[in-house]
Amino acid sequence: METQNRLDDRTTTDISPTQSVSAISAETAVRSHEVSEGVAPLMESLPPTQSESVLRRRLRKFRRLKRGYWSFLGIAIAYLISFLLPLLANNTALIVRYREDWYFPILRFHSASEFGQAAFGTPDYRGLREQFAREGQGNWVLMPPYPYGPNESLLDLPGVPPHPPSREHPFGTDDRGRDVLVRLAYGFNISLTFALLVLLLADGTGIVVGGLLGYVSGKLDLLGQRVIEVWSSLPFLYTIIIVSSIVVPVYVPGRMQVLQPAFWLLVFILAAFDWMGITYYVRGEFYREKAKDYVAAAIVTGVSEPAIMFRHILPNALTPVVSFAPFTIVANISALVALDFLGFGLPAPTPSWGELIGQGMENLTKWWLVFFPLGVLFMTLLLVVFIGEAVREAFDPKEYSRLR
Repeated sequence: METQNRLDDRTTTDISPTQSVSAISAETAVRSHEVSEGVAPLMESLPPTQSESVLRRRLRKFRRLKRGYWSFLGIAIAYLISFLLPLLANNTALIVRYREDWYFPILRFHSASEFGQAAFGTPDYRGLREQFAREGQGNWVLMPPYPYGPNESLLDLPGVPPHPPSREHPFGTDDRGRDVLVRLAYGFNISLTFALLVLLLADGTGIVVGGLLGYVSGKLDLLGQRVIEVWSSLPFLYTIIIVSSIVVPVYVPGRMQVLQPAFWLLVFILAAFDWMGITYYVRGEFYREKAKDYVAAAIVTGVSEPAIMFRHILPNALTPVVSFAPFTIVANISALVALDFLGFGLPAPTPSWGELIGQGMENLTKWWLVFFPLGVLFMTLLLVVFIGEAVREAFDPKEYSRLR
């Protein structure tokens, strides 16, 4: 009874001269129903809730898609570990203790004569470790856990390369006596780094060009579309062949694989042919977004056009870019493998999946040269495709659209 009296008082005090009788009656009926059901006191006691952004909801859904989420974790962890390969799989010693002195060959080059070896150039650190162990004079060598390098030819093994898998070399050796496991591991880092760099350059160019065409439109859009059509009609493979014949790719010894000039040359060439596809999607997104009210409000308040494009419209136009990114990575890895297989990719002796697959084609009876490179390539592309499917489902704009 007391609650009903408070309801009547609230209803009376809330009446304004501009309210109609029907509106007052409807509001009174709703409040009476809330009181009778006990909903009104509960609603008054609850604290105000903070709305969750669309990005957070998409990321939460991506984590719920276990296949894609665990594939992402696996690829990310393996990629981070691949940058530590010089410390994990290498034929160069980490630390050498010789005649009360400390040496760090992993950081600085030391000749074989510095450690008493009758040889020129790079020391044989595995042999030096055995020699110090036999002498027993307090000298020692700390080697990586897997003491074989990606470009080291193991000519001291019995028989003629390629050697089959063994305890020391689980994946065997290639036709030059190099450890296949080490070359596959280094090739993973090179392939994924190559794909990510091409993705950043190509998508960055496509976003800028597509944003300009979609926002400015008019004659610029027409001219840009014709330029893209002409550029996309150029044959990619023939261009690579012509460039390779003019600019001979060179391998610089002693430099990291991803810092080789031939690596960056190939990145820029592939990015120059890979930016057109995403341009169409970004252009369409900018066409749609620039007609919305928040863009008109930004124009009225005097926001500059570059700020409107890249601060206001771009965050709302990135859904196709994010959705297609994993599949673009798959395409870039496949392109690098295909070019290396054909002999127009990275120069020898760069660790390359395509080069190992080419050796497998030439040595079909050596099953480890066929099975392991193709198996690693298949698993990597499969995991990235799983990531792409999860990203596409998590960033599906239909799920968070209000026009359903």
